[in-house]
Amino acid sequence: MGMKSSFLLILFIVPAVLADLRVGFYKPTCPDAESIIFQAVQKRFNTDKSVTAALLRMHFHDCFVRGCDASILIDSTTQNQAEKDAGPNQTVREYELIDEIKKALEAKCPSKVSCADIITVATRDAVVLAGGPNYTVPTGRRDGLVSRAGDVNLPGPQVDVSQAFQIFRAKGLTLEEMVILLGAHTVGVAHCSFFSERLQNDPSMDANLAANLSNVCANPNTDPTVLLDQGTGFVVDNEFYKQLLLKRGIMHIDQELAIDSSTSGFVSRFARDGNGFKQSFGKAMVKMGSVGVLVGNGGEVRKNCRVFNPKNKPTVPSPPKKDKVSPPSKKANNKKQKKPKGNGKKNKNTRAL
Repeated sequence: MGMKSSFLLILFIVPAVLADLRVGFYKPTCPDAESIIFQAVQKRFNTDKSVTAALLRMHFHDCFVRGCDASILIDSTTQNQAEKDAGPNQTVREYELIDEIKKALEAKCPSKVSCADIITVATRDAVVLAGGPNYTVPTGRRDGLVSRAGDVNLPGPQVDVSQAFQIFRAKGLTLEEMVILLGAHTVGVAHCSFFSERLQNDPSMDANLAANLSNVCANPNTDPTVLLDQGTGFVVDNEFYKQLLLKRGIMHIDQELAIDSSTSGFVSRFARDGNGFKQSFGKAMVKMGSVGVLVGNGGEVRKNCRVFNPKNKPTVPSPPKKDKVSPPSKKANNKKQKKPKGNGKKNKNTRAL
């Protein structure tokens, strides 16, 4: 899910936020919002089934930095390097899909649907299309106003269970929920550079798998990818956990889930109970999607997911209009003009117009 290991210590109180999000948030203002999102995701899924893994990764990387506020979508500028250009986000993709969805929503309901909700709902739809649970997503998120590459601190593939859990716990997630959410590795791929150190005499990896992966990763000039789930790599199911019990986990942190005594019981349970995993996965995704969200008057609803909305410019008062002076009539010119009384000096409070 990332390349660097570090820890975030800010605790987000998720239950309180859930009260501010609600199912059907856009029904009064954009009733077709979720339908528009689904149609776009379905079209993309029909041509590339890896979109599910891509959106899951985008959603996770967004929520685990500043909360689920779509800050990962912001483009960098000469004044600011944004989150998407941080090291762990270099391989995040499907920004174009989010742009496509946003364009369609703006055409239908301008400035109503947030980019943060687009990521969340689109991820759910991709999970459903890949055979996963059809969980209900509460909406009402607002888009963040900050995106800095320096804020990106995500767990890397080489961390152990206790290190990874420190990060998940800081987000208000339990150990079991961490195991469930890492089950998102039931879809997607990993570059050889993420796990190459495991291919040399690692007793926790199946020997045949290690030999096969060594062949795939043999060329030092390339960095190929392999499926994280060697069983059903494009289906959201519990096969990932079954693979872990067979020592066929690809990344270190994945295989550690089956080895560490604090998490091995969860792995065994989900390997046995596919329906139980799907139900738990849906609930965990809803909870993760509520981490650090902005609601109400917080943040904004971007018109373009890649840039912050322009700040409102202060109103500049118009210059006073000049009074129209009618030319004197001939009759008036013939009359003798009286001289005004006074000393002939200009009043200091009078300005020339």
